[in-house]
Amino acid sequence: MKVLVTGGAGFIGSAVIRHIIRKTDDSVVNVDKLTYAGNLESLEAVSDHQRYVFERVDICDAAELKRVFQQHQPDVVMHLAAESHVDRSIDGPAAFIETNIVGTYTLLEAARRYWQELNDERKAAFRFHHISTDEVYGDLESPSDLFTEQTPYAPSSPYSASKASSDHLVRAWRRTYNLPTLITNCSNNYGPYHFPEKLIPLVILNALEGKPLPVYGKGDQVRDWLYVEDHARALYRVVSEGAVGETYNIGGHNEKRNIEVVHAICELLEELTPGNPYSRHSHETVNPSEAENTGFRRLITFVTDRPGHDLRYAIDASKIERELGWAPAESFESGLRKTVQWYLNNLEWCRRVQNGTYQRERLGTSEKGNTTS
Repeated sequence: MKVLVTGGAGFIGSAVIRHIIRKTDDSVVNVDKLTYAGNLESLEAVSDHQRYVFERVDICDAAELKRVFQQHQPDVVMHLAAESHVDRSIDGPAAFIETNIVGTYTLLEAARRYWQELNDERKAAFRFHHISTDEVYGDLESPSDLFTEQTPYAPSSPYSASKASSDHLVRAWRRTYNLPTLITNCSNNYGPYHFPEKLIPLVILNALEGKPLPVYGKGDQVRDWLYVEDHARALYRVVSEGAVGETYNIGGHNEKRNIEVVHAICELLEELTPGNPYSRHSHETVNPSEAENTGFRRLITFVTDRPGHDLRYAIDASKIERELGWAPAESFESGLRKTVQWYLNNLEWCRRVQNGTYQRERLGTSEKGNTTS
């Protein structure tokens, strides 16, 4: 199978590509515009592989998408390209409208025209898999409620509204043109190669440098955390075995308040970096009753909550488990430990993201391997 992945240089997209190259015999065409969140260094482990090709293309560019489809002849599309940071969508929503809505429309049209020209066998096998978020559902009021595939849409931010719009477009192209589509909505991802503006990597890297650990409000927002490599497995299972026209929710069964996540990171860093000058191990022994406010935890800083901040997300992932046999392999504890350790082992990758080196070099040696555009 040849898989066209949009947004393959992003956090989740790069995990999907690494999974496909390492765990399957399929080929990958990575289509990515390389915005600030696209980092080809996340794909260095597979970038020279003969089954991997990179195309620097904006999904809003209809002519280039047409060329990509005609040249590479994909069997399936996995659409992950999106602007995804809520805070950025509040400060500048235009890019989210352009990429997430106009870009999805342009890609759907390119895929539809390509699909219509395929022979009957390939046409029947073709799939367009749209990867979305649980944020399209809004938030949950009752502590016992879960998002299901039938939960009504109630997006709260420009980001989630743009993703909800793209979901509606995909369903419309299925209903109107019979394009064989699938949709997945996932909970919060975390893991290796996560861009440092996101909560978990931000806390890890700030803590190591003794910087404030910003927490919105009181940190009471609840999220269901999904290890990115578990998500990559789920996405491949859906595009390979999912039923056309269906939606599958993907979650990690790991509901945590944001403050709990920050505390857990602090405790792992205490264990894994005892020599850090900001850890409690570097100071005089304290009374156990006072340990809560020592070491890395002293850096926690509560900041004004952002506008329209959803309080709780939680996914009911029983459908994908029941129908496709997928379940997360990582608990939150095991996944977070792997994540913290990865960042400690890859501080140079983090430094290059933070200082922008990865962007300045992308037109040089970074775009290596089987690049064809």
